[in-house]
Amino acid sequence: MSTPDSSLIGRVIDIQSGCLVVSIFPSDEGFPSSVNMGEETLPVGQLGSFVEVRDRAGHLLAEVGRIREEAVETRSVPDPAASGGSRRVTIRERRLELTPLAEINRDGRLEPGVSRYPVIGAAVHVIGSSRLAALLTREKASGLELGRLSVRPSLKATLDPSALFGRHLAILGQTGAGKSWTLSSLLQRVVSTMPHSHIILLDLHGEYGWKGNDGNFHGIFGPEAARHIDARELEIPYWLLTYSEFVDLFVDRTDSNATVQIAFLRETLFSLRQQSNQHLGLQRLSVDSPVYFSIEDLYQRFKKANEEKLEFGKVKGPLYGAFDDFLVRFQSLYNDARYDFFMRPRKNASSASLEGLLRDFVGLGEPKRQVTVIDLSPVPLDLRPVVSAQIGRLAYEFNYWNPQRHEFPVLLVCEEAHQYIPREADTQFVGTRRAMERIAKEGRKYGVTLCIVSQRPTELSETVLSQCGNYLCLKISNADDQEYVRRLLPEGAKNLADLLSSLRRGEVLAVGDAAMLPSRILVHPPNPAPASRDAPLSESWVHGPDDLNVSEIVNNWWRQVR
Repeated sequence: MSTPDSSLIGRVIDIQSGCLVVSIFPSDEGFPSSVNMGEETLPVGQLGSFVEVRDRAGHLLAEVGRIREEAVETRSVPDPAASGGSRRVTIRERRLELTPLAEINRDGRLEPGVSRYPVIGAAVHVIGSSRLAALLTREKASGLELGRLSVRPSLKATLDPSALFGRHLAILGQTGAGKSWTLSSLLQRVVSTMPHSHIILLDLHGEYGWKGNDGNFHGIFGPEAARHIDARELEIPYWLLTYSEFVDLFVDRTDSNATVQIAFLRETLFSLRQQSNQHLGLQRLSVDSPVYFSIEDLYQRFKKANEEKLEFGKVKGPLYGAFDDFLVRFQSLYNDARYDFFMRPRKNASSASLEGLLRDFVGLGEPKRQVTVIDLSPVPLDLRPVVSAQIGRLAYEFNYWNPQRHEFPVLLVCEEAHQYIPREADTQFVGTRRAMERIAKEGRKYGVTLCIVSQRPTELSETVLSQCGNYLCLKISNADDQEYVRRLLPEGAKNLADLLSSLRRGEVLAVGDAAMLPSRILVHPPNPAPASRDAPLSESWVHGPDDLNVSEIVNNWWRQVR
């Protein structure tokens, strides 16, 4: 039963590090389940709800983390109907465990973090929606509305975009939890409210731009905001690879001759880059400089050294046979038509073409667009890490050398990031992992930030995840992933990891610099939604087609066209 128009529900009886224990005031008819405040009826002790702790020294905002009821004593009370004139009753007490989140200063503004804890006996009040809205309202009008607070759906949930995208962001959740949904909703709001945003989206499954059943192209962004590019048409050529990326692609590190191959590759790359670009007049070319050279010349130098014989063919050269595996690996890639966009570039076949390529993928090409969606789904699986790392590295290098880097910040969105930013240090793609970790550690200084999206945080580079200042966590049921996320969260928010398995689809736990408080948020539905919805299995199995055009499927497979 509620106490009319009273927000007071209890008092603090125990204070521990990071936890306040509150005793709930009982009413004549037991413990109240709700409190009336004006026209609102607010629950008492709902998990995840906010309360205000007040004493003479100040006020705190806290979150309910646990509610329990227990027997504290047994006493005798008069009872005329009983033979002995009294009866034994059990006195019960209902207690809340609160996590302090922020201090409320004299101006009525929230200051995240707690420097002073209340005293024993401090009053605990439920908070009306109007007061909570006032506390959560940001000083700046540039707050990015992501959705509604789960515990108070009438209130908007906003994030600070500067902190959200300026400190790296991780969107984590199991498959089907709504990662693509959340990312789409977030980016749609960014594009609509920030007309000069610059976003590069690595789309590994073609979810953010697709051809519909009507034969027309559809996407989560309007044509005026985004440009969709097939990674093969973007044509990121081999000569943009760094030395370490060449090693990842062409050298098997388990080969007994790997050390010799790596050393010869370095010498050959440096020589070819210099010889092929003498006309540019560059004096400080390095083995990693993004300048054109002939991939055929690289192959011929390895082949010549591998077959070299001395003394009229009587003595094998010092490198004879050392590059057999390298040459086989090279030929398998070079002769595979799927790799033509990479190994046999047509439009990006000179150093001068780099400017146009950079314009294309940062949105400054024709037409200029806020978002560049790069579709990696047609790219062979073993090449995706290399292409992804190149895009990330080029974004980093672009702003590293850009004098207006702070006026032109770039967000790189990495979908399914665990596929190309793996945790294992002995992975084949060491250079790829290193490139992304460099952005995570240094990119913020040069206006390049990451948005990492993954369903397996335990398989992601720990270096990259630890550099993220913001987390949007969706439902995670796997115990190992839950524990891993718990270690990533700030100290005051670690207990919130227990909520991950109970989140609804499209509901996120927002933690980090961009959120004034750790909050559960019901994300606004994206419009349009990405092409990531589950197949309507029961409907399809009841009303599905009787036959399919298998010839078309085979043709698409042959031509690598979806």
